Amino acid sequence: MPALSFADRIGDVLPLTVIERSALGDLTERERVLRRGATLVRQNERSVELFALKSGMMMGYVLLDDGSRQILRFIFPGDLLGSDVLAYSKAQQTLVATADSVVAPIDRQALVDVMLRHPRLALALAALEQAECVAMADRLAAIAKTSARARVAAVLLEIRERMGRVDAAIGNSFIPGLTQEELGDAVGLTSVHVNRMLRQLEDMRLIARSAGRFTILDEAGLRRAAGHVDRRARVDLSWLPEQQRG
Repeated sequence: MPALSFADRIGDVLPLTVIERSALGDLTERERVLRRGATLVRQNERSVELFALKSGMMMGYVLLDDGSRQILRFIFPGDLLGSDVLAYSKAQQTLVATADSVVAPIDRQALVDVMLRHPRLALALAALEQAECVAMADRLAAIAKTSARARVAAVLLEIRERMGRVDAAIGNSFIPGLTQEELGDAVGLTSVHVNRMLRQLEDMRLIARSAGRFTILDEAGLRRAAGHVDRRARVDLSWLPEQQRG
């Protein structure tokens, strides 16, 4: 997946000044390479670093008492991950690369220093984190209240939308790069059940599959089947001043 900087991600919702963009660039200078399947941070591990994903794709999950896994979010280039260290001394979820990835480690004190110097960036970051929380709440509500087919349709739309923001060439055809088990762990289904729901979506001529590639044949129909709302696209920071004062 193409690279996208942390500054570009914030710039999606807030026009940045040259000084603000430079500050974010300095914050994410260091890099760490991860191969698919590599664990960046483990749940309950002590950590003082956050990370910005520069390229690739990752996921965050928690292990439940019965040993099962609940995937909380899929992470795409430009996203900030590991932000739970701002509130806790230990990581609250495990972060794993689902594709070959590059992350930029960010010391939490360095992030605080930048946010104090550039309060607009602090507000933009808070807004993006809130959008992630709302999107996660949507998925958890869907697990409790919607059909299995709707959950699978919604996660496919979410992944396609997130990939499309990074790569403008992605239209209705995309390769998620995820196993059916990983999709199932995101929506509370077994891999067998996910496969059954995918076949139903194919039978309804909403999607097509071939060699790991998904093609959305009827986006309006798929959205109706999913009841999906793109929360991240609706972030509105128009109320912020255009540039820093003082």
